[in-house]
Amino acid sequence: MNAADPVHLVWFKRDLRTVDHAALAAACRAGPVLPLYIAEPSLWQADDASAWQWGFVEESLTALGKALAELGLPLLRLRGEVVDVLEALRQALPLAAIHSHQETGNALSYARDRAVAQWSRAHDIAWHEYPQMAVFRGGKRGHWPSRREAFVSASPATLPERIIAADIPPLAHAPARWRLFDPGPCRRQRGGRGLGLALLSGFLDERAARYRHGLSSPLTAVDACSRLSPHLAWGTLSLREVTQATRARLARLDAFDPHAQRLAHGLHAFESRLAWHCHFIQKLEQRPELEHHAPLAAVDALRADPNPQWLAAWRDGHTGYPLVDACMAMLRATGWLNFRMRAMLMSFASYNLWLPWQLTGQHLARLFVDYEPGIHWPQAQMQSGSTGRNALRIYDPVKQALELDPHGKFVARWLPVLGKVPLAWRFEPWKMPLDVQMHCGVRIGHDYPAPCVPWEPTQRAAREQLRACQPPREARIITPAAPARRSRPQPAAPQQLALGF
Repeated sequence: MNAADPVHLVWFKRDLRTVDHAALAAACRAGPVLPLYIAEPSLWQADDASAWQWGFVEESLTALGKALAELGLPLLRLRGEVVDVLEALRQALPLAAIHSHQETGNALSYARDRAVAQWSRAHDIAWHEYPQMAVFRGGKRGHWPSRREAFVSASPATLPERIIAADIPPLAHAPARWRLFDPGPCRRQRGGRGLGLALLSGFLDERAARYRHGLSSPLTAVDACSRLSPHLAWGTLSLREVTQATRARLARLDAFDPHAQRLAHGLHAFESRLAWHCHFIQKLEQRPELEHHAPLAAVDALRADPNPQWLAAWRDGHTGYPLVDACMAMLRATGWLNFRMRAMLMSFASYNLWLPWQLTGQHLARLFVDYEPGIHWPQAQMQSGSTGRNALRIYDPVKQALELDPHGKFVARWLPVLGKVPLAWRFEPWKMPLDVQMHCGVRIGHDYPAPCVPWEPTQRAAREQLRACQPPREARIITPAAPARRSRPQPAAPQQLALGF
């Protein structure tokens, strides 16, 4: 390229791929291209960010860099606040425009985007944003289903045959510590588009047959769920390509083959959850205040004085309720948990421990490798009874354990101390007679904690207080049970989808 040719900057955020990437495709058609990723300290040091998420992103960036190199494009990685980085690039390059996806993130990313918009106007540099999910700015809510269908059905964005790479500006040759922190070792999912494609292929061809009946139990969900949520959250796969691949697989199935029928049931359920995925992100797009404030303000006032001992017990997995503690142990070790168990963790924290959803939501956000603000915060409100519209969903951890872990294998795996406890008491170890405790070597209050609160009276008190705040006709109580077995695929209820699908 000529040194005077205006450069089109492609700013990668939660869209770490080259396939079906509208911003990259538009920039490549417009002129010389410079791909850019900015490690933003303000975002990564926030209360909802973690080293595990960074580790997934860093691995995905490595894969993205290789994919861009195959196109003849370098990936420029810089560290700093976005406006400062853009200003440095403006002074080093003839910037024509910035191209990026349209993000629905947390309040910090929203404030950052407003600052970028102000900077681009001040310097007369166009900033083009492109939707990467079926989430849209402006327009009436009632038009969303048809707009979503049009988006996911459209042809994927394609790159032109001829791509011109912009020269790397001099500032990029200076030694730069762009990494924010070392993610350290963990058993989380690994990042990168190649791993995401492998998961998608395995799910569509085989694992989806177990999806409908396996997604609720923490034992079976690890393999039965798609495990695509971190790849969608960080954009190594596009929602459109996943939706279209699911539909294409359905179209190829043999209607008379039993395995194909099971696959079809699972894929139909999965596709409906992809729709709910965007539905919740659209909520935050239209009401960004939902990250911090519930629609039912009276509920937030009720939980204004949280008990620090109960918060620590829940956060550290020492509540005395085995399924709750085992789920927290798995989440802390792997960064992933299926949705039913995520909902149970939030329910127990909100109803039984009476903790504010903002506080517990931040802790869970840090643990989730697949953290997606647009899904996480509306779901945190729903599972804590803070919306004023949705039914109160109070999960009994003993009942859930009996139904979803009937042989106690999950609890024993993640709480080895309870592995020697007889199954009759494994989910309620505080009821063990003293001689049984001594025989199996698990003394309640010493080797494993006694329940920090009694379940029945705390959930009853929470229900009564929340009912007093909500419109009477909408304040109904639901105690979720194990999923019903149906012969025909059913649309997913909104409460049944968040991350971890």
